[in-house]
Amino acid sequence: MSKILKDLLYLASHEWVRVEGNVATIGITDYAQSSLGSIVYLEASEVDETVTQNETFGTVESVKAASDLVSPVSGQVIEVNQDVIDNPEKLNEDSYANWIIKVEISDQEELKNLLDATAYEAETKYNV
Repeated sequence: MSKILKDLLYLASHEWVRVEGNVATIGITDYAQSSLGSIVYLEASEVDETVTQNETFGTVESVKAASDLVSPVSGQVIEVNQDVIDNPEKLNEDSYANWIIKVEISDQEELKNLLDATAYEAETKYNV
């Protein structure tokens, strides 16, 4: 069973978001990293770029597959975790500690479109 943190919000496409005030910290879930296998490459939007909810902000590649990264929120990228970009295997070590980007949220209402931990857990049960 994949680890799902109760204090985060999720997309069905297996991204997580931690909201603190107007800042969203975004990464991939434990389910995603375990499904992908050994992650070898990560690409993400740059600082000052705009991301849109439910649209691609990057790519994660493993020895098995490549997947688009989908943004849970709209807004401006204010920080990129360069350490994880340079060492994408860290996502396999702890996908929740190793976030990918931070976004200044442009529309708090969009958070209502996200899944809580219970709904995300139900979503992953059908994807196994």
